[in-house]
Amino acid sequence: MRLALGVEYFGSPFRGWQSQAGGGTVQDALEAALAKIAGQPVATLCAGRTDAGVHAIQQVVHFDAPVERPLSAWVRGVNTHLPDGVAVRWAQPVSDEFHARFSAHGRRYRYLLLNRPQRPGLWQGRVGWFHLPLDLAAMQDACARLPGEHDFSAFRAAQCQAKSPVKLMTAASVRQCGAMFVFDFAASAFLHHMVRNLVGSLVYIGKGVQPPGWIDELLQMRDRKLAAPTFSPDGLYFRGPVYEPHWGLPEPADDFLDGMLT
Repeated sequence: MRLALGVEYFGSPFRGWQSQAGGGTVQDALEAALAKIAGQPVATLCAGRTDAGVHAIQQVVHFDAPVERPLSAWVRGVNTHLPDGVAVRWAQPVSDEFHARFSAHGRRYRYLLLNRPQRPGLWQGRVGWFHLPLDLAAMQDACARLPGEHDFSAFRAAQCQAKSPVKLMTAASVRQCGAMFVFDFAASAFLHHMVRNLVGSLVYIGKGVQPPGWIDELLQMRDRKLAAPTFSPDGLYFRGPVYEPHWGLPEPADDFLDGMLT
C-alpha cells in the first residue's frame, strides 16, 4: 500500500532533506523512524528537497508500506522515534499512481526576514535578519515583476541540477508585520537557492542600492554574478507542494505563522 505523509521540520539541526553519507538529514531521521514501525527498511520520496537550515511547514513524502499498520502508527508511532524538530502531521493512503514529486504541479515558499538593528534572539535560526531600514513599496514593486514564465538563471546556484532555468512564477509578494517582512513565492518549480537569491536581490532594492526595475534587468541578463549574494537559509520555509484536488491531500496548516506575526 502506498502512503503519503505530511511532515514538518525545523531545519537548523539538519544537513538538509536528502539522505547522504554520514547521516544527519531529515530523510535519514524519517526513514529510520519508519523502519522502527515497519520492522524493515523503508525508502521515501519527497515533493521538494530542502537545503541545510531550511524549514518545512508541509513536506510531502510517499512510500510503499511493506507491512500493514493503522494510520495512527504512521503518525504517532513514527513521531515517538523522530528527533526533536521533526514531526509527521498526517498519513493518508494514495493510489500507486501518486508520486510526491511528479504529481505536484507547483510549490510554495515563504521567507521571514526580521528587519531591526538588533540580531534575533527568540527567533534565532527561524528568521533571516537585516539591520538597515527597508522600503516595503520598492520591494513590492520589484515582486510584481516576477510572476510569469522567465529564465531565472540570475537566481540559480552554480550547483543547480535542474534541466532548465525556465520556470513559471505564479505568485510573488512581500508584506510587513511590524519588524518582520514576509515574502511569499509560488512557482511550477524552483531552482537551487532560487528563493534565497531572490530575497537577497529584493533586500538590495529595499535598502536603496538598486531600483525595482533592476529585477527586470537581472531576468534579461540571466547572469548569476550580477545579482545579490545568496541570503541566509534561516528564514526559509517550504510551505508545501500543490496537487490536484482529486488526490485529496490536506492543505498545509501554515496559518500559525500568520498568528505569530500579528
